[in-house]
Amino acid sequence: MRIRKARSARAIGPIFALGCSMLVSHARAAETEAGMPAVTLPEALAYAHAHQPEIRAAFARIAAEKARADIPRGQWQPMVGAAAEFLGATSNNTTAAYLPTLDVDIPRIGASPGVSATTATFKPYASTFVAASLTQEIFDFGRIAAQAAAADALVVATEHASDATRLLVDFSVEEAYFAVYAAKGVYAAADGAYERSREHRDLAEAGVRSGLRSPIQLTRAEAELARFEISRIRARGNVALAQTVLAASMGSTDPAYDVSGPAPTLPELPSLREAIEKAAERDPKIREALARLSAQEKSTKAIRAELRPNLMASLTVSGRAGGASPSSNSVPQGDGFAPDVPNWDVGLVLSWPIFDGVVLARANASKADEQVRREEVFQARELEVADIERTYVRLEQARIALPALQRSLDGAVANYAQAEARFKSGLGDQVELADADSIREEAEVQLALGKFDLARARADFGRAIAEEM
Repeated sequence: MRIRKARSARAIGPIFALGCSMLVSHARAAETEAGMPAVTLPEALAYAHAHQPEIRAAFARIAAEKARADIPRGQWQPMVGAAAEFLGATSNNTTAAYLPTLDVDIPRIGASPGVSATTATFKPYASTFVAASLTQEIFDFGRIAAQAAAADALVVATEHASDATRLLVDFSVEEAYFAVYAAKGVYAAADGAYERSREHRDLAEAGVRSGLRSPIQLTRAEAELARFEISRIRARGNVALAQTVLAASMGSTDPAYDVSGPAPTLPELPSLREAIEKAAERDPKIREALARLSAQEKSTKAIRAELRPNLMASLTVSGRAGGASPSSNSVPQGDGFAPDVPNWDVGLVLSWPIFDGVVLARANASKADEQVRREEVFQARELEVADIERTYVRLEQARIALPALQRSLDGAVANYAQAEARFKSGLGDQVELADADSIREEAEVQLALGKFDLARARADFGRAIAEEM
């Protein structure tokens, strides 16, 4: 059984507040329920898994994290670039002038005559340059693999976070589902009290007409009937509200959903020790915290890998021309305005950033973050144990209270039967009967709420121990 406290479930508490002011007519309630779809609990959970916006957003986050994990692997793809330049510049000791670019590897080629301070000139010459370049990673000494491992670990952490979201959504659905049963139980109690009160009003009315009872008996019966009618209207409105909350928890666009069949049987309760041991292995929050610790450790390793050597292959094809007189041959045709002097080159480049203070500082900062992640793991485990113990105690309290609520109802029914018999025989009055009926209705309501508390507590406990993970 899975669980969650969602915003949509926060409205469940007022469902059972008998003093709420919601008034819903019987005609409108009948119309709402007539075309309302009904679902079983497994169907409601399956629908929520496919349509609940929080779960869909969690899946989108996983997809986005997987896309980011492909970024480091993109370094194995060849990089192709092109450039075209036109310059007007002086040309001392170079014929073709060009600006360096990150997209193209440009080898230095020059042929202008050597100059000194006395022969240098500020006369500008035209210079053009076009080139295309391909650069390919040959061997990275494990740098890319380290970066990819860190990114993959974040994907795992995001998946565990998605599991935690699913548990919370499931709890919201289960809580709302059992709330409909509880609201219907409250309505059944209010409706039964109303029907009994109507019968008593009819008896009192007959007694007044026959002269066997005083008119105040009928007045009191009318007042009690009106009170029970208001309770029934409010209870019926709370059923409609519970059905609306169920639809919202499922992520449905339909305004309301009804439950189908009897209330589901609650699963067996494991021991507290067994629950804690299993939760330590499968709780998504703990697993997410462990995954983020692993990701941080791998990120530290990836940062340090930036100081490893890197072997690249480069291929460049270029055309250039400069308008200045070279040390040999003549000025190309076009006087530097047409890049008609071709060149190409192929090479291997080994670079090694032996020392970089910024990289080392980033690695140290990442190392410090590792300790933060370790503390978060300890915190997640402590919170998990505390959550399990809290929900277990609450579940035990709800389970122990249920037999007492049943005994209370049995006593209230017996008390009502005696009061009704006394009223019909003329030994009791309307006040005594109304009090007995109120006690019975309250006992029926409390039993319905007690069953809801037990079901909700069991669902909450299942969420705490990640029962379905």
